[in-house]
Amino acid sequence: MPRNIYDADHEAFRSSVREFVERTLKPRAEEMIREHVIPRDIWIEAGKQGFFGLGIPEEFGGAGMVDYRFNAVVAEELAKFNAATSSCFGIHSDITAPYIVALGTQEQKERWLPQVVTGEKILSIGMTEPSGGSDLAALKSSAIRADDGSGDWIINGSKTFITNGHQCDLAVVAVRTDPTKGAKGISLFVLEAEDEGFSKGKPLDKVGQPESDTSELFFENVRVPADRLLGEEGRGFISMMQKLPQERLGNAIANMANCRQILEETIKYTKERKAFGQPIGAFQHNKFKIAELVTKVEVSEAYIDDCVAAHADGKLTAIDAAKAKWWAAEVQCDVLDECVQLHGGYGFMNEYRVARAWKDARVHKIWAGTNEIMKELIGRDLGL
Repeated sequence: MPRNIYDADHEAFRSSVREFVERTLKPRAEEMIREHVIPRDIWIEAGKQGFFGLGIPEEFGGAGMVDYRFNAVVAEELAKFNAATSSCFGIHSDITAPYIVALGTQEQKERWLPQVVTGEKILSIGMTEPSGGSDLAALKSSAIRADDGSGDWIINGSKTFITNGHQCDLAVVAVRTDPTKGAKGISLFVLEAEDEGFSKGKPLDKVGQPESDTSELFFENVRVPADRLLGEEGRGFISMMQKLPQERLGNAIANMANCRQILEETIKYTKERKAFGQPIGAFQHNKFKIAELVTKVEVSEAYIDDCVAAHADGKLTAIDAAKAKWWAAEVQCDVLDECVQLHGGYGFMNEYRVARAWKDARVHKIWAGTNEIMKELIGRDLGL
């Protein structure tokens, strides 16, 4: 079925993203895996191409676009290359930057956004804590007013599983500013890597996505001025709930693009690989299995496309984003598992893209809110 949400402008933009992937990312794929990081010069090059400033106003160096479909194009093309690059760039430009755009003062935007657009300052967002997982309302990191009348804040606590955590120059972090108010006592702050008392752990040793420098963040009496508060005090949790649908939709877009790409590569493999005198794709079981996978991907993609169109029109609900997130993660993992099986023993070798994609995908059922949390949200919406 043809996809109808993109027009000629989107496809022209897609060509530029693909050219960036071919010219800049693919030649250095093994380097990024080996070094467990996306090098700084790649970030700068992506910034030069305008991929980080799509939703950032022109006065701060961005493109000032309100059409989310351009963001979706970037997510798709990066995810076809690998899940980690799509994740790292997405955390920077599609997930964290919108907080500064929506909540920042004019001075804050002028201070940070121009270098976010160029890729000179890498963003991360600190929500998850070692003891809390998906329960954001239960976070324990705190910020209290300094007792010297300066108006400064003193921040203590830690975050874990933070994408871009080791490289980040700026981190938007959620902390508790009033322990008596539950979710209404949570606020957002922007920390700079040079802040005294702000430290980063070594990149975590993950099962997949080695290119992503995921790490812990530690705050030990980090003293910041009042102008580091992002948005209103006590409205951090509400802001996160408002921004999470875009994060979850971005995950769904990337998941579907990634598994579609690996499935296409697997189909090509089944036409070339022979066993018992014929291509393995010609065996009825494999033929039927591939037919099921292609249908599942295309049907799922149609729903995700509808969500993208709804979000571009400002009509995507948090519940529909939750549906898209858990379903796309489930489909991706199922499809990639079958692709590994179709590759046989070669599918378990790290030199094959299918093996790497299979490992990379597993976390997608966990982050941005676990699939179980997504189902809980959907169930509550149904009055259950």
